[in-house]
Amino acid sequence: MKSTCGSLPLLPLVMVALVSLRPGAAAAQSSAIAPVRGEVTEAGKGTPLPGAVLRWLNDAPDANAPVITTNSDEAGRFTLVRPARAASRLVVQALGYRPDTLVVAATGAPYLRVALRAGQELGEVVVTARGPAYSALTPANVQVISSRDLTKSACCNLAESFETNASVEVTTSDAVSGAKQIQLLGLDGSYSLLTVDNQPALRGLAAPYRLGYLAGPWIESIEIIKGTGSVVNGYEAISGQVNVKLKEPDKTDQLLFNMYGNDLGKFDVNLNASARINPKWSTVLLLHTDYLGNRVDRNNDQFLDLPLATQFNAFNKWKYLSGRGLVSEVGLGALRETRQGGQLGFRDTGDAAFRQHYGTTQATTRYTGYAKTSYTWPSRPFQSLGLLLSGTDHDFTSRYSYGYQTYHVDPDPTRPPYLVSNRTSRRYDGSQRTGLATLLFQSALGNTAHVYRTGLSFLYDDYKELLSDGRTYLTETPAEAYAREHRARRELVPGAFAEYTYQNSRNLTVVAGLRTDRHNLYGWQVTPRLNLKYDVAKNTVLRLAAGRGFRVANPIADNAAMLASAREFVIGPNLRPEKAWNVGGSATQYFTALGRPATFITDYYHTDFQNQVVADMYTSPSLIEINNLVPGGRSFSRSLQAELQIEPLKGLQVKGAYKYLAVRTTYDNILLPKPLTPAHRAFLNLGYASAFDKWRGDFTVQWFGQRPLAHVSSAHAHGSGQEYTPEMAPRYAALNAQVTRAFKRLELYAGVENLTNYRQPNPIEGAATPFGPTFDAAMVWGPVFGRLTYGGLRYRIE
Repeated sequence: MKSTCGSLPLLPLVMVALVSLRPGAAAAQSSAIAPVRGEVTEAGKGTPLPGAVLRWLNDAPDANAPVITTNSDEAGRFTLVRPARAASRLVVQALGYRPDTLVVAATGAPYLRVALRAGQELGEVVVTARGPAYSALTPANVQVISSRDLTKSACCNLAESFETNASVEVTTSDAVSGAKQIQLLGLDGSYSLLTVDNQPALRGLAAPYRLGYLAGPWIESIEIIKGTGSVVNGYEAISGQVNVKLKEPDKTDQLLFNMYGNDLGKFDVNLNASARINPKWSTVLLLHTDYLGNRVDRNNDQFLDLPLATQFNAFNKWKYLSGRGLVSEVGLGALRETRQGGQLGFRDTGDAAFRQHYGTTQATTRYTGYAKTSYTWPSRPFQSLGLLLSGTDHDFTSRYSYGYQTYHVDPDPTRPPYLVSNRTSRRYDGSQRTGLATLLFQSALGNTAHVYRTGLSFLYDDYKELLSDGRTYLTETPAEAYAREHRARRELVPGAFAEYTYQNSRNLTVVAGLRTDRHNLYGWQVTPRLNLKYDVAKNTVLRLAAGRGFRVANPIADNAAMLASAREFVIGPNLRPEKAWNVGGSATQYFTALGRPATFITDYYHTDFQNQVVADMYTSPSLIEINNLVPGGRSFSRSLQAELQIEPLKGLQVKGAYKYLAVRTTYDNILLPKPLTPAHRAFLNLGYASAFDKWRGDFTVQWFGQRPLAHVSSAHAHGSGQEYTPEMAPRYAALNAQVTRAFKRLELYAGVENLTNYRQPNPIEGAATPFGPTFDAAMVWGPVFGRLTYGGLRYRIE
């Protein structure tokens, strides 16, 4: 929670500090009598003026007599002792206001109310500096992607915001839908908690396409937190947290207009508009739309390289600052998106000629809202009380594999016999209603070296899903068929949490947290977490983190990419929730190289699942079997990363990183690497900015090592428990570049992605026979459509 003390003018505080150090000040204070009390406000508005300097005018014969001074607090109030004189003149000053002088009698002085008028405004002074990407202050391992970093690439949406970052990998889910997913510590994005303004968001059924639901120009910054993080944000974080900070109504530009277009025919338009209605109220309106109506097939496989798509997205935030410790914020958002992919000849119409082709359609409608209110005690800025409320209404429909059956299916001998209708259509629809409430109290124990946070939370999740693939099992009753196709779950989770922070103000910070939740379906869940930061030396920081995570899997949404394949979903009954421990740490060294600041950081994290919902694509070529980890099975992730950031020349920023991942899971009693996860990855980013940022250029290289595949055409000629080596994708590198020219209010940018035009040879297996048993668009490991060129502009009024 923020207090208004963060807005105190710097100059008055410096004046107070200097004056208070003068010799004899203490003696003068001790000889003063009858303190004067009052408050300082802004004339015409009545708002308090914190940090105003009040001093007695020294008109005594002794010019060396001490000056007695004080300053107003957060509420504009003050108490000032005075010399024993019949009458004294009191001078009141505040930066940006005209000073005032009052005559105060020696006795019987009333409560003073001083109103200062605004003075001549000073010219704007802008101090520009690049802070380190890795925080030296936070107890957790936090990397910050700033608003400046977000302009190094197109950043049309959240998925493209990580292109110049080494910690988070962004992968294409499948070659039909074009959806993007993130990986953190080698684990899928479902294991990292995504928060917006530090509140859980875009979770559950929104996961398959959520990275496209936040427009890049809306984002102020992104915080990447490795490890389980804080218990305040819930129990779902296992590999880490990605916190997206949206533009603040009272701090962002009055106007930002962004337009983007690329050679695929995709266009993005963004408009941010903010207004400071008065000193207490402010608002910002965030608008986004994107459109792709061009049918592109560069690799000539008769499938669209990207789906046709249209999105309309809006978000509105209102903020209230009382000036007396009360802060409120309300936000409302709405989204509508449609997608159509598949073969070039497919159309989403009733015409049978078009529907003989393979195609996919998706339509999503989403509404969100939140309200945050906090109160900070004016006399105790470390103590605050907050209430956070949020709600989501998410609905979608999707269709896959429109067309006519052209082949005979031989039933798997392990499955019951089934019939497939002459016209097949895989259907996946879902709805999610979510409500979250958190009451949070923060204070200190004795002094601010011992701070605690405690609170209560309540989570409501209502899921309804339908997955139908046209199969009718001969041994199944209608009730059994309905139960197989329909999934419903309602979660009611009250919880309580407490977190204690110790900071000795020199070199040690410890954050220990514990939360307990009562899940209506899975009983009591206890989540302990610990973060420790120790400054070994002035520029050397060590961090350790350990904690437990818990989440209820959504087996279809978590594996939605596999819907674009011939595989049948086989979901085990009575899936148990996922639980895992994450332990790790980092070492950060800040140093000077060639006279300029540099940073080296290395970290290692080990995630060990006590129970995991495993999607097995290895065992059977025609099935994706989703079930809990078998008894005695193992599932873990080991992540090692080293990164160096230096500035060898003025204006030239260099970032280089190497990452090693070992992600293993037991499939059919064999410990195998997780499909599509490379063991080795290297990263290099060069960023140059000329004087006054008139020209900026960025060049990024991402190198990916071999990664295991699990194609539907794989032979799988092994018995249960027998070792074998999966097929491996080749190594490759992707090169991106962008140049920006800045004017007073206008920026023009142009760039190239995948500069070498590298492509995965066959991103869709069985593309010639999309209704055949070997069709698979989900084994995507490389670029699909080759080189992409783009350009755009940003126009802003600060």
